[in-house]
Amino acid sequence: MRYDIHPGVKGLIFDLDGTLADTMPFHFDGWKKACKKYGAEIEPDFLRKHTGSPGWIIASKIIKSCRLEGKVTIDQIMEEKMEQFYNVQHMVKPIEPVADIAKKYFGKLPMSVGTGGHREAVLRTLEITGLRRYFDIIVTANDVDNFKPHPETFLKCAELMNVDPQYCEVFEDGDLGIEAGRLGGMIVTDVRSWYDSNW
Repeated sequence: MRYDIHPGVKGLIFDLDGTLADTMPFHFDGWKKACKKYGAEIEPDFLRKHTGSPGWIIASKIIKSCRLEGKVTIDQIMEEKMEQFYNVQHMVKPIEPVADIAKKYFGKLPMSVGTGGHREAVLRTLEITGLRRYFDIIVTANDVDNFKPHPETFLKCAELMNVDPQYCEVFEDGDLGIEAGRLGGMIVTDVRSWYDSNW
């Protein structure tokens, strides 16, 4: 597919999971296995609804939704999920149509990653997909107080890029991130139709 950025855009912000990198099937599988260990089940729709949220928020929603209060802690589910994810993270591939935009504008426009992921997992995914070299500015869940759909993640990206929010284009695959970009006064591009999601 052919896509180019909106006219007048001066900075690009990319979500990571499900936008730059095809990680979502692996994240879902990790959550599924972690839940199974503690006697619960989740469906893909549950995770899609919370795409863009940090893991500890997803874990707390799972505990509440599956009535696991008192049976397991947020940290326990998180640790199990991350262990499962790290076991298969080496298989993650870039989402080429989105990665191609980052490569095209590397060195021409300021670019950043704005994600609800944990810094350690985010940096590993960027290294594995070969995309780390394109981004000096990476804002993760560890760097903000308010998470998507709050615009803080993207506003921080804009600030670090030294670009006014109205001149930023955000690339996203999650409803929460799309809302965050719009609330931040940015141009938002939904990439979900750009590739076949298999989860």
